[in-house]
Amino acid sequence: MTTTPVYPPAPARGASGLLGGVTARLRSVEAWLDAKGRYAWITAMVLGFIAFWPIGLFLVAYITFTNRWSKSAMFGTPATRSAARDWATTGTVLRPSGNTAFDAYKAETLRRLEEEQQAFEAFLERLRAAKDKSEFDAFMEDRSRGAKPVATEDTRSET
Repeated sequence: MTTTPVYPPAPARGASGLLGGVTARLRSVEAWLDAKGRYAWITAMVLGFIAFWPIGLFLVAYITFTNRWSKSAMFGTPATRSAARDWATTGTVLRPSGNTAFDAYKAETLRRLEEEQQAFEAFLERLRAAKDKSEFDAFMEDRSRGAKPVATEDTRSET
């Protein structure tokens, strides 16, 4: 009785073949550059121009078309991007900075700005009320004088 040898299955072409390995390596390089931030991408682009100008040109196009120039897209470590996002979205401006003089200045400035905003909103409300009152007074004065209705085309043709 003879036994046939069992061979491991052949790797599928594409995902783990030559092209799949290259794209996996490029993705890992991309992730590494993203983790390092903006200056890593700029350095890679400059080195690409030094080594072989089409590589640098490709990196310029890649950085531009994948929106890596935008500050909101990446740049910086994930922690700094997260801190910037928190600052913009959750109002962490009120958190103490650790510098008591600056915190006192910030609190005083915010209080003053809130007072100015309230005073301005009150001024706008008084301005609207004055305008409404003057319009109403003008309407009542016209009405008390018995202002004649404006003749329309239909009333002119009847006479």
